[in-house]
Amino acid sequence: MVAVMCVGLTTVDVIQQVGEFPVPGEKVQSRGVHMTPGGPAANAATTVAALGHEAVLLTALGRDALGMFAAAGLASRGVEFHDVAPDSRISLSMVAVREHDGERTVISRNAAEVDPRATVDSVTPFVLRADVLLLDGHLGPLALTSAKVAKDAGLPVVLDAGSWKPVLEDLLPLVDVAACSSAFGPTEDELHALGVPLVIRTNGANPVAWSCDGEFHELPVPAVDVRDTNGAGDVWHGALAVALARQEPVAAAIGYANAVAAVRVRNTAQDWLEELARWQDSR
Repeated sequence: MVAVMCVGLTTVDVIQQVGEFPVPGEKVQSRGVHMTPGGPAANAATTVAALGHEAVLLTALGRDALGMFAAAGLASRGVEFHDVAPDSRISLSMVAVREHDGERTVISRNAAEVDPRATVDSVTPFVLRADVLLLDGHLGPLALTSAKVAKDAGLPVVLDAGSWKPVLEDLLPLVDVAACSSAFGPTEDELHALGVPLVIRTNGANPVAWSCDGEFHELPVPAVDVRDTNGAGDVWHGALAVALARQEPVAAAIGYANAVAAVRVRNTAQDWLEELARWQDSR
């Protein structure tokens, strides 16, 4: 068993399954609804726990009904979580998932207005328990403090780089692995110039590409019948962190993350965790 420390955003996701996305002014009938904890760091931590490893999540939940709902959901998934901003309010995401291809559209607020309690003393005990640190760039001061402590402790720092955030200017020089979405702005060369040794870029159903030591590689993703893409990237990052914590070679780590994400997208929000547990048990 390895331990992954995840730092960043937790949301409450209200997921509606629809036949087609509505056009402006149109109402559509939902074919199913599911409410669940979400967000990049929370989904990654959930994946780590579902794969049978220790998941520690530093996040902002708050004490209102939605925060308590998220806390209960994370606990039921086996995630050890710590609320670094108990006076905040958790973000609520409205997600529509189109049934025939699993594509989703999301309306949400991130945690930009949250002021987390982030000190070296408060973060260090969690870092020293972990084998790898996974950040999503949200809760900027907490992410930066955690990364600095991790670097001092010799712990690999992995960044889920979905979109540019102001903290990344200071954070990227501390990152060992930048796992980027296709929409993430800086190029591989720019990220390497900032001191990131390994840059990985996902691109939906297209091959995952990575560059390291002046070499460029690609690995195809499994072909599956896609039912729900919501949170698939978060799941991919959680699985990658597990593989890197096990010190697997880069190609093997990416292949493992691809396989885990394939389980996510071929299942709905209601059943992917059970299916992932079955997949893990069958290995």
